[in-house]
Parts: sequence; C-alpha cells; structure tokens
Amino acid sequence: MNTAGHSKARTPRGLELTPFRGLRYDPDRVGSLAAVTSPPYDVVVRPDGLHHLQSADPYNIVRLILPEAATPVARNAQAAETLRRWRAEGVLTADPVPGLYVYEQRDGDGMVQRGIIGLLRVSDPGEQLVLPHEDVMPHIVADRADLMRATSANLEPLLLTYRGDGTATATAELIERTAGQRPVLATTTEDGFHHRLWSVTDAADLTAVREELAGHQALIADGHHRWATYRRLRAEHASPGPWDHGLVLLVDTARYPLRVRAIHRLLHDLPVPDAVAALDGRFRVRRLDVPLSGAMDALAEAAREGNAFLLAGDGSFHLVDRPDPALLARTVPADRPVAWRTLDATVLHATLLDHVWRVPDSPAHIAYIHDTAATVEKAERDGGTAVLMHPVHEDVVRELARQGVTMPRKSTSFGPKPASGLVLRALDL
Repeated sequence: MNTAGHSKARTPRGLELTPFRGLRYDPDRVGSLAAVTSPPYDVVVRPDGLHHLQSADPYNIVRLILPEAATPVARNAQAAETLRRWRAEGVLTADPVPGLYVYEQRDGDGMVQRGIIGLLRVSDPGEQLVLPHEDVMPHIVADRADLMRATSANLEPLLLTYRGDGTATATAELIERTAGQRPVLATTTEDGFHHRLWSVTDAADLTAVREELAGHQALIADGHHRWATYRRLRAEHASPGPWDHGLVLLVDTARYPLRVRAIHRLLHDLPVPDAVAALDGRFRVRRLDVPLSGAMDALAEAAREGNAFLLAGDGSFHLVDRPDPALLARTVPADRPVAWRTLDATVLHATLLDHVWRVPDSPAHIAYIHDTAATVEKAERDGGTAVLMHPVHEDVVRELARQGVTMPRKSTSFGPKPASGLVLRALDL
C-alpha cells in the first residue's frame, strides 16, 4: 500500500502530514537498538566516527546512510543491496498498518523533546510552508539524491519545527497522552539520550493532527540538503506518487524549544600563524591560554558586542573580534537585511574567507564539524585552523526565514537531532 499517493487534487492550505508504514529494526535480529542507530549522516565525523559506528553492530544504519565503496555509483548500489538484503532477512520489517509516530528524546539534564514523525507533502518555495534558513551545497544535494534514488527510501527524517500557541491543542494532547503509553521501542544511545517511539494509527487522532498542522508553516531546523533532495526527486517523478512526500520529524518549539548550537569550520590548508597574521589591522586578535571551556566563554562574552570568532589549532586559542567597519562595508553585501549582514557566518564567509584568507568554500578546503572539541583536535592534528563559532538565536533564524533570506550554509545546528535508524520509510510500502 502506497500511503504517500493519497494526495488530493486540491492544493493544501498548509502542512500536510501523511501516515506511513514505518520500516524498523527487529530487536531480536540485532545486538541492540542503540547499536544500530547513528547521528544524521552529516554529523558523523569521518572516518573515526564512521568506523566506530560500523563496528558497533553489523547492521548499523551508517551502512545505508554512509556506504563505503570505491565510487559514488558503487556506494549507492551497495546501500541499495544492503537495504534489500536486510528487508529480505527480516532485519528491517514494516509495521502492519500506516501510522504517524510520536518520538521522544530525553537527556540526563532533564531536557525532553517530543514531536511527530510522518510523511510531509513536498511543497514549492512559493507556498511559504517549509522555510529554509540556509543555503545548500549542490554536490551534497546530488549525492543524497543519488542515494535516495538507488535505495527508493528516506533513510532518516528531517527535523522541522513549527510554533504552536502553547495551549493544549489536539496534537499536543495526543503527544502527551501517547507518551504515557507503552512505546514500540525504547533505547539509550551512547551519547546518553533516551529515545522512545510510539505508533499512532487511530483514524480520529490522525485526522486531528492533519487538520491542525494544515494551519502552520515549518522551519527547517536540520536537513536543508535532504529537503532540497526531496524537491529535486519530486520534480523528476510523476505526480501523484511516493516522491510527493518526504520523511520528517515535526516539533512544536513553543512547547519543546530546541537547542541551537554553532557549526564550526576546519580550514585544511591554512595554518593558524598565517590566519592570525592576515588579520593584522583588520580585526582585534587576543591570544587566550585557557582550556577550551574558558575560551568558549570568552567567545560568548565577545559575541555580545559584535562579530567574534575563536581560532585554534596551534595549541592555544585566539579570540578574533572588533572587525574594521570599513572592511565590513567593502566586503559584506549591502542588499540584505541588517540581521543578515551582521551574522557571524556572513562576516566569516564574505569577509574572512572570501577577502582576507581567500579560502574557497569547497570540501577540499573547508570541513564543517558540529563537535567543538573534535574540530580543535583535527586542526591540531592536521596543521589547519579551526574557526569556532557562537550560535545564533532561533528567533533571528526564524525571522530571516520568514523574510525569505537564507543564511550562509551550515550557520546553525538545531538539536537534539533525531537518531537515524529508529524508523525508516521505503517508497514501495
């Protein structure tokens, strides 16, 4: 049964979330559910994190989302064959009836995030229903599209947010009521997060959620490249059909605020001394002989006053702030809102990377890494420069997105992100 093909002829007025038959690991066929999960594909720090996950369990989801082979074609063919084999062997099995899935994440500090996983109708930008806030890299969209075509599957959900009014709406009530029941799976991953998942199949509940979400728009919190991939694949295939929908997790941030963290940069071919020397007379630079935590505190303090960055890779930290206003006026495009022109990511890319350091924004020159310590360690090991960033507030992100203004790519990291491997979507179900 292809539930994603239930689109009506009319144009929906808002978000349209569709139930589906989730593809999930059989806990009796794997070592543990935690051992087969992974962070999203772009959070896995390669190669260390990839190999660690591969060794955790022979059925770890990274073998699907980050297959390893000599060529891209071979990688995607391998992922497709692996998925086919796991389904044939019963390692991954489809739930018997379509449903939406309530998903909960908890950490040891009392943070709780709950949302709903389903298939979202892929909309056009002009509909203003799903708002991106970052640019994407075409080669990554092409890579994810090749993988989705080969596997005919959405292997991991995007993270989207919407803003309810904080009241006990039908969706909120359903989530809270469902969270008091026995989940279809529960596991604790290596990072200490507790994950629980429930299947919701009652027709009245599904209708209530669908009708309520139709009045909202969503912000892409994590998964810009996969959303762009959904749009590309929908354009390639006849409609109505399974490519009209994509797998997402929707979270109401009025009830469950997300954490917003920065994504750091590793400049492969620029040693720290050269990076610092190029800043002379253009930015203020102060050397900090403190631990990483102290350096990040200093960055947060400086960021209150304006643009600030932290450079690392030579065994110490260098706080970079107070850019020359004339330099910013020459290098930052003036045809965007002030909130965009003053973003750290804007100044980093337009001023530092393009003008001062002249580092091309390509995988050969820059790596984007979520983990702060890992960025510093790789810079020290490889002789490059880590550029550590301070996070942007969610309200700034959302307001720019509403204006149709995208931030420089990899400007933010919203979380916690859904674990990959808890529920998949195969397009032939």
